[in-house]
Amino acid sequence: MLKVLKKWNTLRNQILIVFLSAMFIVLLIVSILTFNQVSYLLKNNAEKQIKQVAVEANGRLESLYEQINMASKLVVTNDKVQKLLTKEYENKEVPFLELQELMGTVNTITANSDGIFSFQLFTNEEHRILPLDDANAPLKLRKSWVELAKREKGRLVWIGEDPNDANYFLAIRRVNLMDKNYANGGYILISMYKEYFQFVNKDLTNKTNQYSILLDKALEPIITDYDKPLQSIIHNDSTTVEINKKDYMVTREESDITGWTVLILTPVTALTSGISVLRSSIFVSGLIGLLIYFICSLFLSTIITRPIIRLTNTMRHASQGSLEMNPKLPSVNEINELNSTYNQLVKETNHLIKMVYEKEIVKSRSELKAIQAQINPHFLFNTLNALHWSLEEKGEEELADTVVAMSNLFRYTITNSQEDEWVFLKDELNHINDYMEIMQMRFGDKLKWRIEMDTAYELVRVPKFLIQPLVENAVIHGAGNKIGVCYIIISVRHVSNTQNLLVTVEDDGAGIAEDSLEKIKKAMAKGGITSVKGKGMAISNVFKRLKLYYQEDGHEGLEIKSMRDKGTTVSFEIPIMGGEKECIQKQS
Repeated sequence: MLKVLKKWNTLRNQILIVFLSAMFIVLLIVSILTFNQVSYLLKNNAEKQIKQVAVEANGRLESLYEQINMASKLVVTNDKVQKLLTKEYENKEVPFLELQELMGTVNTITANSDGIFSFQLFTNEEHRILPLDDANAPLKLRKSWVELAKREKGRLVWIGEDPNDANYFLAIRRVNLMDKNYANGGYILISMYKEYFQFVNKDLTNKTNQYSILLDKALEPIITDYDKPLQSIIHNDSTTVEINKKDYMVTREESDITGWTVLILTPVTALTSGISVLRSSIFVSGLIGLLIYFICSLFLSTIITRPIIRLTNTMRHASQGSLEMNPKLPSVNEINELNSTYNQLVKETNHLIKMVYEKEIVKSRSELKAIQAQINPHFLFNTLNALHWSLEEKGEEELADTVVAMSNLFRYTITNSQEDEWVFLKDELNHINDYMEIMQMRFGDKLKWRIEMDTAYELVRVPKFLIQPLVENAVIHGAGNKIGVCYIIISVRHVSNTQNLLVTVEDDGAGIAEDSLEKIKKAMAKGGITSVKGKGMAISNVFKRLKLYYQEDGHEGLEIKSMRDKGTTVSFEIPIMGGEKECIQKQS
């Protein structure tokens, strides 16, 4: 399990997870806020819409009520009605012709009034005058109706459902005789179509399980499609009621004109029907947004991590011994900076490896020459020792000293270079002195030399054979090409205000031609010089060894001054403590 987690625990996956987590949280918060806000708006709009339906229904009912009221006023204030009821009030006989004329007038008013089925006219003694026939089985006035009409003194009184026919509603009003000081002249009973009082769309209510209720002033139902007791709903002040284990929102609208109350019961689920669609839409939109963000995050994380992965693979190859520079890729500045830093490190490391390699080559060549000089060293030393004592016995002291110098020269040369790579400065100068004594056998009095060094610097460590090649060149090219005596001075002096020693090899020989000297200096500026012809180590060897051994000290290499027929001076600086530290580190 841990291996699987470790395999997937990459920078790319971490970036991807962080981005997706942040986006998921943002989408979740936005979705919740959007859902709550839009849900509130949808529910609020639905409530306003239902409230508007109730207001419009109430307005339509008020308009219908006023129309009935006006139509009944037209009847009770009609001149013919007033005259006829006045005669009845005065107990005078009413001709049948007047009744017929009155019937025509009432029928005309009825025909021009919407929702009114018929008018029935009664005297104050509750005798029916109109209609003239009994085809519609006219009602008899009930005492309770008459009492209500008397109490209202001519205002329209709502009675309710017709006891004989549930398809009609009844209303009554008293007829005041205007010529008799508004005395009670009788009553008019208005019969109205029940369907005219339907204030909502039945198809819509059936589809949404909505209930509509119309209550009169006494909170008795006028119109209702709710078939259960209404008391729990009517007397409930809450905005919601529970019907058949479902919550219904109660919308109330009371009329100031009629005193009626419109109740609309709407299922809460109907109000929130759009919310489920909204929830699904938000969920799908969130998934699509998350998918798009996942693709974008995957692309972005790949762009960010691809250069890092390539750099990691390059570094992994470097650990296996292949130091290669990583090519630059289009990426962010930080990644480019990291890549540039790594490439610079590889470049410097390869340079150091090359320097160490060159140093080892120089060292190997020196060792090879030393090994070549070690052919049977004991035999050579024994032979030279026998030759020395033979010359001593014969009185050839000068030759005997030369043999001793040669023996010392061989001994210094063929010692183990692994152990004596660094030597004391005094040993290097003693070796040079032995070399000069041997060279004097060739040049005789033409060769003069002098070695100058303060004894305080005898124990300064220097690389073996660092000075000897310069002395060899001074002897071969200075004394060898000069007619007359050649003076060679080897000096070691302290450089003022520094911790360096200045080593100088000076001769007054033939010198170096100006063009040759210029070539040597240009080659040195480029990092190396061509070797000087002749036996022994070349100046290039000394130059490269100075660069290798003293690079950390900022060594500037050799300084060569020469004039034709005036001589040559070669000098360089070495640190007093640098060689000793290097030697101690190698020995440890």
